[in-house]
Amino acid sequence: MVLFVLTVASTYWVGGPLYSMSIMTILLSHEMGHYLMSRRHGVPATLPYFIPFPPSPFGTFGAVIKMGGVIYNKRSLFDIGVAGPLCGFILAVPAAFIGVHLSTVVRVSKAGAPFRELGDPLLFRILEWYMARNLPPTYELVLHPIGYAAWVGLFVTALNLLPVGQLDGGHIIYAVFGRRSAWVYRALIPILLVLSFFYNAGWLVLVVLLLIFGIHHPRPVDEETPLNRGRKVMAVVMLAVFVLSFTPAPFPGNSLRGIILKLVGR
Repeated sequence: MVLFVLTVASTYWVGGPLYSMSIMTILLSHEMGHYLMSRRHGVPATLPYFIPFPPSPFGTFGAVIKMGGVIYNKRSLFDIGVAGPLCGFILAVPAAFIGVHLSTVVRVSKAGAPFRELGDPLLFRILEWYMARNLPPTYELVLHPIGYAAWVGLFVTALNLLPVGQLDGGHIIYAVFGRRSAWVYRALIPILLVLSFFYNAGWLVLVVLLLIFGIHHPRPVDEETPLNRGRKVMAVVMLAVFVLSFTPAPFPGNSLRGIILKLVGR
């Protein structure tokens, strides 16, 4: 409860009451999805722990639950992995719609200094095109706090759906491909390095963390029981969720390439 209150305070400090309420709801739904599905499959789990972090642009490092025991088969693994990002995404979509609708249109010159520039995930591009299709090229949207919460929620969803290690995407990809998912893990690291060089250096930090904590997924007890057709369809849905949520440059202008060029004076 203390961590929850502190996270409410830190998100309030970063973005005000509407941002705090919106992002806390999205994060809570994500973790409760994991919690309820874990309980359904007989896997012991704690209620969510929230992580306050006022210095970050989000006011939080998100939330986690602790799971004990073992996951018996790939169906349980898949369900637990899917439940969190799916629940978070379901709430982030209406928040994005409302947030873009309430956002302010300003000239680019006026939006430059006081505001943080954000990369647009595909869902935001679609909403901005649909809801602000007549926006002149010299104007930009300054996101409403609810819209910013939706953006953060989509960013968290995309990070969690990366198909590696103990991330939700790691659970899903292992449930779908089993031991062959190791090829996906190996391919993801160079892709993230390319993203860090050309788009945002923060991806390099994620690579380091993945290498420290491990990129491989532990095996469930039963590896033979296959996913049924409904779960395979849901895997495709989650791929679409990832595509709609992901942006290669969350904070444009901070690529490793740009940093190197500045250091060498070019």
